[in-house]
Amino acid sequence: MDFKDQIAQLASRVEKMLPQIQTEEATKNALVMPFIQIMGYDVFNPFEVNPEYIADLGIKKGEKVDYAIMKDGEPTILIECKHHLENLDPHNSQLFRYFHTTTAKFGLLTNGIVYRFYTDLVEKNKMDSTPFFEFKLTEIKEAEIAELKKFHKSYFDVENITNTASELKYLNELKALLHQEIAEPSDGFITFFTKQVYPKVITARVKEQFAPIIKRSFNQLISDAINERLKFALNQEKEKDVAEAVKIEELSAAEPESGIVTTEEEIEGFFIVKSILRETVDSKRITYRDALSYFAILLDDNNRKTICRLYLNNKKYLAVLDENKKETKYELDCVDDLYKHVHSLTEVVIRLDDARVKDKITS
Repeated sequence: MDFKDQIAQLASRVEKMLPQIQTEEATKNALVMPFIQIMGYDVFNPFEVNPEYIADLGIKKGEKVDYAIMKDGEPTILIECKHHLENLDPHNSQLFRYFHTTTAKFGLLTNGIVYRFYTDLVEKNKMDSTPFFEFKLTEIKEAEIAELKKFHKSYFDVENITNTASELKYLNELKALLHQEIAEPSDGFITFFTKQVYPKVITARVKEQFAPIIKRSFNQLISDAINERLKFALNQEKEKDVAEAVKIEELSAAEPESGIVTTEEEIEGFFIVKSILRETVDSKRITYRDALSYFAILLDDNNRKTICRLYLNNKKYLAVLDENKKETKYELDCVDDLYKHVHSLTEVVIRLDDARVKDKITS
């Protein structure tokens, strides 16, 4: 499983675990430690991840940071954790105090869901008041995953991250500024764009007339761009599904006579399950094998990795198998009812994929 998939899997688990996490310590154990592990660090090795790292503050001794990522015996990243329900804004000063007492180049403030990375871009050895990189785990974007990967143990390079931190900080600040201006254009913003298209003197009344036009123009521009991307993505998916359907028909036609007939309804069920699991696992890994009494949907074309079985010949059922291959059946009125069982199907795939990863590690 690659880095992106590991982060996505953790994000899906986080949302399920939150109701059970009641304390800051539980937040660390359930949310932050798995994140640190995904970043390539051994949380059980104090030479890599030092918990309760002591950062003395002048005459105030024994001040502790929740975790310090170590390299060559020195801290490189200080991590301060808070309860997942806490707003991180009031706690910047605590990490700020720790930062200048150590050799660490980066500070990370997190509640297990939001992660904020800090450094000293403004004044050397003094942590900036604003993060240069921030993301929300449950809503992480492709570009953010690429930036986060730089902090992985395998790619971690202080100079490389520092060189891009300044650009990243200003990029995020400009994005926030543009978002604000598009939502509520300022006087300067209105004046700048009005000048480009209006040849006469720009009075207060003119600006008042142009304010909603400018706002609508930007919103329409963004909407058009999104629609174009969606149209392109849908066309790509449609082409893939058509090609796959043709391939399935060809394979079905080539099968010897066995009394097994793969129905259109079973194929429809197969595509629905693929669609449900597309965000959890690579859809190319999901296959099927038809049998006389049921239609099996598999991971990696492996009978030992059955995601589910569809019983559609008479009364309709979805059957999900547990670790002991015992079936749990859910009655279906129609194949579209499969969409009601997203949680059960996703859990099975995560369990099967976890087993694959563990087998690789132990082999």
